[in-house]
Amino acid sequence: MSTTDTPLNASRASGIGFARKAKAYLALTKPRVIELLLVSTLPTMIYAERGFPSIGLILATLVGGAFAAGSAGAFNCYIDRDIDKLMHRTENRPLVTGEVTPREALVFSWLLGAAAIVILWFGANPLSAWLGLGAIFFYVVIYTMILKRRTAQNIVWGGAAGCFPVLIAWAAVTNSVEWPAVILFLVIFLWTPPHYWPLSMRYGEDYRNANVPMLGAIAGAKVVSVQVVLYAWAMVASSLLMIPAGGAGWVYTATAVIAGAWFLYESHALYSRAHREDIPDKRAMKVFHGSISYLTLLFIALAVDPFVGSAVAGG
Repeated sequence: MSTTDTPLNASRASGIGFARKAKAYLALTKPRVIELLLVSTLPTMIYAERGFPSIGLILATLVGGAFAAGSAGAFNCYIDRDIDKLMHRTENRPLVTGEVTPREALVFSWLLGAAAIVILWFGANPLSAWLGLGAIFFYVVIYTMILKRRTAQNIVWGGAAGCFPVLIAWAAVTNSVEWPAVILFLVIFLWTPPHYWPLSMRYGEDYRNANVPMLGAIAGAKVVSVQVVLYAWAMVASSLLMIPAGGAGWVYTATAVIAGAWFLYESHALYSRAHREDIPDKRAMKVFHGSISYLTLLFIALAVDPFVGSAVAGG
């Protein structure tokens, strides 16, 4: 895609102060997404180590992972700048407002990605670096460039990019990818649709205006709510696989059962409202925010679990 700046955008970008420019670059990385990804990284490292890894390894993995996610987010903003200006939710992104030019965003994306790979390679190990590269490739190429504008299943398969942090974290500690990491990958993979589809219901008009076939924007509340319930059940079932196959103890087990039951209740409540033709945006967003709380609780429990008791299944 062309990196040519329009005269208007170029003049805007050149006239912005340092602090505002830095803030614009930060916005390109999608900090809220990075925060969510890092929620899964440190707990996975602690669980893999069955204790606290070295501070140096933790910092390298967190910083390298954050840079990889930020690079992917910046590439996404660069590629999607044409549709971002059509959606109310994204109309204030730096490439739309002209605070950053397309050329600047592209260079920033490459530099951040390169830094991520170097930090993971030398601060952790080559396997975690390759996984970081895979996460960037999956989000930028598979999701943003191939799936997002072509299929309503975009977030299902594209969302796999958001599952890579647990693999990176596990690999950073063990220099391998073992079954517990695969299970955690699966949990986040199945979590992504019931997390994102309620959001796409809330901003359905935006996606329709931009001609992006998000399921929540094109399928209707009844269809989406059924899918949310099905994925929620699969997600909770997968989370419980950590008990027989991942050596989980009572802290993780109790949290997975209680938090999972709560999220299933919210998902079924969304389904019931949708089938009564009573589905306000606020209700859909409750499931969206609830999904974040669920994942946060699950991974906090994962971090605490090695320090309290033994494995439920006697592993």
